Amino acid sequence: MSNYSIAADVRKTTGKGAARKLRREGKIPAVLYGRKTEPIMLAVDSVKLERLLRKGAGESSLIDVQVRYDNKTDPHTVILKELQIDPVKQFFRHADFLEIAMDEEITLEIAIELLGIPEGVEQGGILENIRRSLMISCLPDKLVDKISVDVSDMGIGDTLHIKDIPLPSGLTVQEEGDLAVATIAAPSIEAEPGAEAEEEEQEQGEDAAAESPED
Repeated sequence: MSNYSIAADVRKTTGKGAARKLRREGKIPAVLYGRKTEPIMLAVDSVKLERLLRKGAGESSLIDVQVRYDNKTDPHTVILKELQIDPVKQFFRHADFLEIAMDEEITLEIAIELLGIPEGVEQGGILENIRRSLMISCLPDKLVDKISVDVSDMGIGDTLHIKDIPLPSGLTVQEEGDLAVATIAAPSIEAEPGAEAEEEEQEQGEDAAAESPED
C-alpha cells in the first residue's frame, strides 16, 4: 500500500516542557487525526523521520504509521500534512499526520518536474518555471510523488499550460487548464559597446549644439 513506514508512540503529556523533554530524547511531538479519527498525540523519532524524508516521502506520499500503545500496535495510513521546522536551528519541531480512507478521494498539491533541456534554451532562451505544483484530486492508491513533463521540444516563445500536461491515470486537475506552467523567454539583447559609445557621443554633440549661441 505504501513505500514508507514509521513507528510512533502514544504520548500522555503535552505542553512546552514535555515537548522539550521529547526533543532531548531525540523525538518530536506529533499528532495524528482524520475526518473519522479522533486526534492521537504521538512521539516520533526525529532521525527516523528525517531518513523517511530523504528516501523521498513528501506531502503527497502515503505513509504507514505504526501507532504503539502500551499493549498493542495499530496501523494508520496517512499523509504528512505539516512539518514544522525551527527557522534558526533547522530541527523538527512538530509533525501533523492526516489519516485518509483508501476509498475516498483526496485533494492536494503534487510537485511538477520538468524534464529535458528545451530547444529554446539551447538557442539562448530562458526557461521560466511559473508553477511548481498542481492541485489534483484522486483516490489515495493513485497518488504519485510528482508529475513529470518533458519540455525538450519547447522553443523560444512557447508556453506549457496545465491542459498540456499528460496526467497519470486516476488524477484530476482542480485548476484552470489555461494557466501557464512554464515558458521559454527570448534572450535579452544587449547593445554592443561600440554602438553604445557612438550613441553617447552623438547625444553629447547634440547637447553642445543646443547650448552654443547663434551667430
